[in-house]
Amino acid sequence: MTGPPTKRLTQYAHGGGCACKIPPGELEEVVAGLGAAPASPNADLIVGLDTGDDAAVVRLQDGLAAVATADFFTPVVDDPYDWGRIAAANALSDVYAIGGRPLVAVNLLAWPRGVLPFDLAREVLRGGLDVAAEAGCHVGGGHSVDDPEPKYGMAVTGVADPARLLRNDAGKPGTPLSLTKPLGLGVLNNRHKATGEVFAHAVATMAALNRDASAAALDAGIACATDVTGFGLLGHLYKMARASGVTAVVDAAAVPYLDGARASLRDGYVSGGTRRNLDWVAPHTDFGAAGEDERLLLADAQTSGGLLLAGEIPGAPVIGELIPAGVHPIVVR
Repeated sequence: MTGPPTKRLTQYAHGGGCACKIPPGELEEVVAGLGAAPASPNADLIVGLDTGDDAAVVRLQDGLAAVATADFFTPVVDDPYDWGRIAAANALSDVYAIGGRPLVAVNLLAWPRGVLPFDLAREVLRGGLDVAAEAGCHVGGGHSVDDPEPKYGMAVTGVADPARLLRNDAGKPGTPLSLTKPLGLGVLNNRHKATGEVFAHAVATMAALNRDASAAALDAGIACATDVTGFGLLGHLYKMARASGVTAVVDAAAVPYLDGARASLRDGYVSGGTRRNLDWVAPHTDFGAAGEDERLLLADAQTSGGLLLAGEIPGAPVIGELIPAGVHPIVVR
């Protein structure tokens, strides 16, 4: 679209992007015990609910597995085309985060039909279609509902080699930690929602696919990864460390941030989702000398963030390492 949006989509949602996720602690209470149900008759589910990984993986035959995921959220930016691009990149990211390649997606659209015009919804869908095309992923229709709050995303099916997955439970002591996109999306998006200021570099970061980073990780023989979204770097790192039975050490000074992130934090643009993330990980983290601002940035609720890799790839800064399990699953230095 050209020019400023005629309606500010972020004003029609209580939250924005992945910051509107159910808080991680509450979500774990909801799903607790579901893994204790009788074993599935399909013994080929090789990644499921147990570790809260990024997508489900089912073995189809030797050398071939199906990957399934779904992700959708409320508007993170006011421009409908950009929102569609970001939401699609975020949904596709779950496939990349587990080492897969997306094949086909279906749209998931909730729209307040009596409040917002359908030409805006068309722009959202066009943005999603363009990013899916960039990923080489078909879009085969989808599902829509009349909803008081706009929401958009995709359910994505992909393929992977079951012997070459990126899992969140495969971390090993002595492995460096790398991050493929800078943090700070949460505070910049919250500032955008509050003020209308547009941060083009944040939009470009969120709309960028994690495809190349995923391929580079597989080429490097990396076996452990996750993507950094609504639970923040610390939340997703905690899940990785807990699932892998290790401690993750973060070098706070090495973590990259988007321009304007620290200023937006200083000016108070911190989402409720970020504060809930910090409350969840704090009992499991040794923060050392890290102050409140640093803790909030490390817990900042990202939307369509990068990959967190237990290993190194070109261009991704090393932000820490995995070590044998200690008193805390996470240590910040």
